[in-house]
Amino acid sequence: MRASVKNFISDQRFVNFILLVIVINAIVLGLETSKPLMAKFGNILLWIDSICLTIFIIEIGLKFIALHWRFFKSGWNVFDFLIIGISLVPGANAMSVVRAMRILRVLRVVSVAPSLRRVVEGFIVALPGMASVFVLMAIIFYIAGVMATKLFSETFPQWFGTLGHSLYSLFQIMTLESWSMGIVRPVMVEFPYAWAFFVPFILITTFAVVNLVVGLIVTSMEGAGHEAETAATDGFRDEVMEKLAAIEAKLGKLEK
Repeated sequence: MRASVKNFISDQRFVNFILLVIVINAIVLGLETSKPLMAKFGNILLWIDSICLTIFIIEIGLKFIALHWRFFKSGWNVFDFLIIGISLVPGANAMSVVRAMRILRVLRVVSVAPSLRRVVEGFIVALPGMASVFVLMAIIFYIAGVMATKLFSETFPQWFGTLGHSLYSLFQIMTLESWSMGIVRPVMVEFPYAWAFFVPFILITTFAVVNLVVGLIVTSMEGAGHEAETAATDGFRDEVMEKLAAIEAKLGKLEK
């Protein structure tokens, strides 16, 4: 029975059906945010939502039957289990934040598309290296924030009056959002050589450090893709070896 259930949930048609239900559930949750639609079709939307939730519970149950305790070895299975478990907690439906979390099941499409899965795996692998880059950026921001507060706080307190204001203004400058006409040029009216502070800051943070993050993600994605190809090759080799062993066993029986 366990093998039959495993084959059933592994069938591509079942996977496509579950993904369709996930998309429908996501659309319904979006429609539930509209008060006019809820006033006209609220009962229907809640009914569809309940059906989707029931299907998700059945899916979780079938997977647990097929995989038993190995079910929790998959991160996506654990994610689904937690989301469905939250939906079943008494009173959870009254909590909009908890209820809205079910839309996160849309992220399961990542597990189906190899290219998207490679992006996620690459991002996760890059997190340790990105943490080091973020620490470096935090140090640069702190130094620049203290300098900007010392230099420009008296004349431009709205942007650099406190360290917090300076850090936020520098973050705006780093994103290149109205940095020139909005902040830097007005500052240069009073401090003509202020460009000597802001331009190197932009070059270091916007171009150098951010490109380091991009480079780490790209490198990790390439590594994840290589590992996936290696795993697929190893799996194919093991399958061929098992078939050859079965053929040799049959030949051995025939010779006897």
